[in-house]
Amino acid sequence: MSVEKKLVAYHLHRLKDRDPQVRVASVHELEELGDAEVLSVLRHLFENDPSIEVRKAAQSAGRKLYLKKRE
Repeated sequence: MSVEKKLVAYHLHRLKDRDPQVRVASVHELEELGDAEVLSVLRHLFENDPSIEVRKAAQSAGRKLYLKKRE
């Protein structure tokens, strides 16, 4: 497994953390990693996370990854 895939897996796991700031930070990291495979996870967060900050971060990251994927 590549280092990038390990980082994606690490941040995906952190999206389950109880602290919304940890989840927001992981969303930003996933956006930076640029792996379009996380789009479905970001959509789920946007639709279901109890924290408005996490939902906003997921929406923004998902939008950027989606547009990058289309290039």
